Amino acid sequence: MKCPYCGSEETDVLETRDGEESTRRRRECQKCTKRFTTYERVENVDLVILKKDGRREKFDREKLRRGIVKATEKRPISTELIGSIVAEIEQELRNRDGVEVSSKTIGNLVLKKLKKIDKVAYVRFASVYLDFGDLADFEKVIEKLT
Repeated sequence: MKCPYCGSEETDVLETRDGEESTRRRRECQKCTKRFTTYERVENVDLVILKKDGRREKFDREKLRRGIVKATEKRPISTELIGSIVAEIEQELRNRDGVEVSSKTIGNLVLKKLKKIDKVAYVRFASVYLDFGDLADFEKVIEKLT
């Protein structure tokens, strides 16, 4: 690992911490003695999402997170919990055979997770994902929840 300060390739690892998504290493340069942090993450094969209209799109973890954040806005759900939901869903998708996944599969996984943690967030996400057309669609989903 090259030191970002002096470019030396002689560094020592002082500390290693494994996270859910990456490994964090605290390093010290032997030449200039400055410290810096690096993150290692396993590079996975890109997942391809099959959209309803037939288009194919590269899986975007951030897009999934934004959708869940929007559904859980102003709800008592921590960013850590949202992060773990995103990580769980991505892991489930990667554990499947093949690299192509339908957007419907992803939406159903999100609904399943939200249903367990927050009913309001579930209805919010369902209203967009299931494309509610009128109030009757909301009533049907709420009836199923109660």
